[in-house]
Amino acid sequence: MLDKILNALQKNNIGHYLINEVTTESVELFFIRRRLDIRREKSVHDYSLTVYRDFEKDGKKMRGSSAIGIYNGMTEEELDQAIKEAYYAASFVCNLYYELPKGKKEEFIPSTSKLASMPLTESAMLMTEALFAEDTKDDVYLNSAEMFLEKSVIHILNSEGIDVSYDKYTASGEFVAQCPSPMDVETYQSFHYTEPDTTALKEKVKYTLETTKARAVAVAAPKSGEYKVIISGHFVSTIFDYYMDRSSAALIYPGYSNYTKGCKVQGENVTGDLLSINLIANEPYSTEGIKLIDRPLVTAGELNTIHGNSRFSHYLNTEPTGIYSQIKVQGGSKSFEEMKTGKYLHVVNFSDFQMDSFSGHYGGEIRLAFLCDGETVTPVTGGSINGSILETHGSLTLSKELQKEKGYEGPFAIAFEKVNVAGI
Repeated sequence: MLDKILNALQKNNIGHYLINEVTTESVELFFIRRRLDIRREKSVHDYSLTVYRDFEKDGKKMRGSSAIGIYNGMTEEELDQAIKEAYYAASFVCNLYYELPKGKKEEFIPSTSKLASMPLTESAMLMTEALFAEDTKDDVYLNSAEMFLEKSVIHILNSEGIDVSYDKYTASGEFVAQCPSPMDVETYQSFHYTEPDTTALKEKVKYTLETTKARAVAVAAPKSGEYKVIISGHFVSTIFDYYMDRSSAALIYPGYSNYTKGCKVQGENVTGDLLSINLIANEPYSTEGIKLIDRPLVTAGELNTIHGNSRFSHYLNTEPTGIYSQIKVQGGSKSFEEMKTGKYLHVVNFSDFQMDSFSGHYGGEIRLAFLCDGETVTPVTGGSINGSILETHGSLTLSKELQKEKGYEGPFAIAFEKVNVAGI
């Protein structure tokens, strides 16, 4: 199929292109309670083709693009027609001209993950044992779960000489914890690991079972007002989306972000923890074939790197770093227990939590929180929080304890002062 694609491109005189070829093998397990309900193995071979078309408009040089998916069953005639249509569509995409990344043929890069050292079925057994290790009680339990062990081989090829390939392994899935009494409640949770991290999975299940049991006895919402708000678990990573987005060339070039190298992302007067964030190369190359390396994004509150794809980086005259999907945030100054002093509202689960990278506002509806009046801790549910990162990141506190989530490694908890809470 790769030869067919290249022949079709040559036949239609298309000189600039990007091909992404991905072969994925997977073992998929579906559980009802602790019983294996369905076991499935798959092998999928996908191609994505982006074609580029250069033209002029109003005296300016343009480079349009259009992407299509290609499947193995396509005939040469179908493939030829699809590529022609994509090339035609690219003539309507009026982007200013930009350089495509250049490179050469490189050796295949094998994964160094421990998941690569064993068959997918063996990894699945190992992770399944960890998944159910803490599911030992009758009053709160996992009512269902799904697990996916995957090996992907990625091949990236473009018209500028790039020809690179590598493989990666992941163990991911989701589960639902249930506590039927005194109120029947459920908590959804997901997980994603690039190593067979059985300890992290056990801890996640244990924590989810404990908080689900607390949710079953929570009946009242907190009173409306301003609180010291602590957020923990995977919701913490959503906060850092703000700094990832604002430092991207895609937001800086059109003027949506005013970040520049060396700017202080938390403002001039920081009384809390200074942020230090690194971009992590969790894969050898970006989808464009740009070599990914670990980079400092923010150091002690100061922006080090503007990151982005080839197009927006070209417009800003900065180095095209590629698109990153993993960050590592330095731990904070206080332990999680030290953060929970005085009066606070510790939110452990939202029905929805969002960060608006344009306005800096964050918020969500509270499913479960622990309200401390200075002495007594009470589980509460209902209401919502509504804050602005611009007003609170100068005094934020990060926990010393760390966690690993999809795309994130960093503090387990984050605390903000004087956050608005809408309750009763």
